[in-house]
Amino acid sequence: MMHKITLIPGDGIGPEVSLAAKRCIEATGVKISWEEAIAGEDALKKYGELLPRATLESIKKNKVAIKGPIVTPIGEGFRSVNVAIRHALDLYASVRPAKIYRGVRSLYKDIDLVVIRENSEDLYAGIEFEEGRPESKNLIKEIEKYSNKKIRLDSGISIKSISRYASERIVRFAFEYALKFNRKKVTIVHKANIMKFTDGLFLKTGREVAKDYKDRIIFEEAIVDNMAMQLVQKPQNYDCLVLPNLYGDIISDLCAGLVGGLGVAPGANIGNEMAVFEAVHGSAPKYKGLNKVNPTAMILSGVLMLRYIGEGKAADRLEEAVKEVLSEGKFVTYDLKADRNDPTSVGTQEMADAIIAELK
Repeated sequence: MMHKITLIPGDGIGPEVSLAAKRCIEATGVKISWEEAIAGEDALKKYGELLPRATLESIKKNKVAIKGPIVTPIGEGFRSVNVAIRHALDLYASVRPAKIYRGVRSLYKDIDLVVIRENSEDLYAGIEFEEGRPESKNLIKEIEKYSNKKIRLDSGISIKSISRYASERIVRFAFEYALKFNRKKVTIVHKANIMKFTDGLFLKTGREVAKDYKDRIIFEEAIVDNMAMQLVQKPQNYDCLVLPNLYGDIISDLCAGLVGGLGVAPGANIGNEMAVFEAVHGSAPKYKGLNKVNPTAMILSGVLMLRYIGEGKAADRLEEAVKEVLSEGKFVTYDLKADRNDPTSVGTQEMADAIIAELK
């Protein structure tokens, strides 16, 4: 069967890790017809917009895409292209596995958990009001009128909205994911002790959904700050975590840190009809064109993609090939060596070559 898949190379090091992943995916023997599209800085230069309509239309048509990292400025300028793609396509579930692979340096061992993050609302919905603007001052006055709480007039305002609808579908997604991939426990993470009408609704809805799975999946609850501590102290106690958007972003990076960093952290954004797979690390523009960076996260995102399109055997083979190369530690990039200045480290494409050799 031929799969039609959109490939978005990304910015900075994106094209290099995307090429490495593409080559490894093709080496599994799965038949793929790639449709390349652009987003980010290259799209801005070519089309005058960061996320061209043609790129979104390609994903809508093909239903599946894999994307390299894209630059997101901090504090000013455009909002994240990654967030824009998720919102435009209603990719409401972010799936971030965190798994220890032998050969990757970590303080821990035997970690194999997955963070499932709600992608569509919470503070990341982008409902913000800039400090000093008339509409911001008017909003502050309205909030004060209904809450009887004082807000400084020089405040910026962000709106945190959590709905029953979005909470229900992400928690149900987490339980269905756990069933599909033979996971034993789902932990819902929240701050309902303080945010009683937003996180409180998320928790209440999660408890209701959990009743449908009570004989099949263990269900637990955790307050987010305590969850952060528990993950550092005893991550082996956790399996599948489901969280609102902001907490999910933070905790997923924490979990990546437990297993060796963002360089080995794959990601997926999944909706009812479409999915976009991506390495979750940055675009590292200072390394652009140097054939130096670690392609593992992008290749493992390809593993997630292969499973999604029903090519489970190919996905398993590719993951095993990655594991072998990491475990041997010979043909890996500088950051995967015990000494980052080790002269035996290899480049991005040479590491991909070693993974491809394991597939043959």
